[in-house]
Amino acid sequence: MIQNFTIISRPTINPFRSFTKLPLHSKFLFSFSNTMHCSNAVRAAQTVHRVPDFGPEEMERIAEQTFTRYLFDGMPQKKGKGVAIVWFRNDLRVLDNEVLFKAWVSSEALLPVYCVDPRLFGTTHYFGFPKTGALRAQFLIECLVDLKQHLMKRGLNLLIQHGKPEQILPSLAKAYGVHTVYAQKETCSEELNVEKLVLKNLQKVMLPSSEGVFNKNKSVNGIKLELIWGCTMYHIDDLPFSCTSLPDVYTQFRKSVESKSVIRSCIKVPASLGPTPDVKEWGCIPEISSLGLSPEKVSKGMTFSGGESAALSRVHEYFWKKDLLRTYKVTRNGMLGPDYSTKFSPWLASGSLSPRFIYEEVKRYEKQREANDSTYWVLFELIWRDYFRFLSIKQGNSLFHAGGPRNVQVNWSQDQALFDTWRNGQTGYPLIDANMKELLATGFMSNRGRQIVCSFLVRDMDIDWRMGAEWFETCLLDYDPCSNYGNWTYGAGVGNDPREDRYFSIPKQAQNYDPDGEFVAYWLPQLKPLPKEKRHSPGMLLYIKPVVALKFGNTKPMTSGTRRRGATEAKKWRSNKGN
Repeated sequence: MIQNFTIISRPTINPFRSFTKLPLHSKFLFSFSNTMHCSNAVRAAQTVHRVPDFGPEEMERIAEQTFTRYLFDGMPQKKGKGVAIVWFRNDLRVLDNEVLFKAWVSSEALLPVYCVDPRLFGTTHYFGFPKTGALRAQFLIECLVDLKQHLMKRGLNLLIQHGKPEQILPSLAKAYGVHTVYAQKETCSEELNVEKLVLKNLQKVMLPSSEGVFNKNKSVNGIKLELIWGCTMYHIDDLPFSCTSLPDVYTQFRKSVESKSVIRSCIKVPASLGPTPDVKEWGCIPEISSLGLSPEKVSKGMTFSGGESAALSRVHEYFWKKDLLRTYKVTRNGMLGPDYSTKFSPWLASGSLSPRFIYEEVKRYEKQREANDSTYWVLFELIWRDYFRFLSIKQGNSLFHAGGPRNVQVNWSQDQALFDTWRNGQTGYPLIDANMKELLATGFMSNRGRQIVCSFLVRDMDIDWRMGAEWFETCLLDYDPCSNYGNWTYGAGVGNDPREDRYFSIPKQAQNYDPDGEFVAYWLPQLKPLPKEKRHSPGMLLYIKPVVALKFGNTKPMTSGTRRRGATEAKKWRSNKGN
């Protein structure tokens, strides 16, 4: 639910594919799922897993092979004059970057710029948590290093400037005689406000005319800001409705775009993107300490490599080397190890990976190897990601309000001491604590884990969901405001679709997704000596006393009778919460 890429998964009729395949036999699925669980447990026993599991040279080789497949056959026609700025934001890639391509076509020289905006390293809006944690900051730094290398290979460079874009970009535009600043269009209020300030200040800049005279006519001299859509699989201009008319239910959105919209092809890359203007000092990639953060080293779990090379290598590893795409739907709800799901989300969030590239790789896989429910399900999840992006346009700032898009009136608690037990993994419930410790240690948490800890915070603890959302904003490598806050509003029952108001029973989730307690034993080593059936309920002599009682604590296998009772209880709970 809460993950940037892997969202809620539901059974669905699939009109998206034109092929017909026999489903995998249920006995095979059960056998494979158990085998995958065991193999993940064995791999997870290692201390740290690199994602992707390649060294720098191998990642660079895979990236260059991928770029070769996307090179222009011939040189495209360039008609532009003068200098254009490419303002990199959350699109830190070369492949399928329409901003970069349009700027290149429209100019004789390109100036790529990244602004290290101090606001990104401030505090969150309501509760004052760090806006960017050390692990995501380190990931961002690695993305910038990789982007700079790829640009330099193609005749460019990356100018790194520390400060606010609305101050830096107009100054650079004036210094280099820039006619247009090109950037990716964003959708949430903080990013939109920066866009407005940049435009306002660009329009104040006066450039000399061809005769060397400054013209006071702003319409002549005003430098343009061209914002280009580039963060979704389906382009905003290809939707069968406007964003203000976006369906409130995901399934309606999905069926409409699958039947009426076409996914655009990836933009190919010219062999050379140069030249640049004459820049004396390109600036330095920031050190983590210069951002006001202390370095953190991942010593357990998964460590992700930042950058486009790593992103393309992970796609290669998951789809082609390990051939895990064919079983994604079976394994996607796992929690332990690097291979139960794609793990594409950190690179999607930073823009190091294009969702359209993933789409084209899925289609290539289907053509060369196999098309089945799992190959479709990766695209199904990408459509969820698109939906949250478009939904952020429709919902505006209501996405960040306590009552959510539906303005639900709930008397949330903001008990800091109770919240701290949740974020530090000290609630007394091993499944919650293990997930929160993984988040702290790695900056990542499984899709299943995100749903469970969200439900526990808002349902069992009655804590303001925004505290959880802002803590995720701090910690997650794959944070982006649309997916993070969109999913939290769903999880808290204040989202635009009231049918998403669901309670996750911890005992039942433990039985279904960590039956042998391997996940909790990995993150809570004191539970490892216990019998497998005791790891989720170790008792207070061996573990922390639970800080709250569960609303619904049924641990028995669900029968039709208990399902009916559970549904009645959940309905009663929702009515008590004002839904």
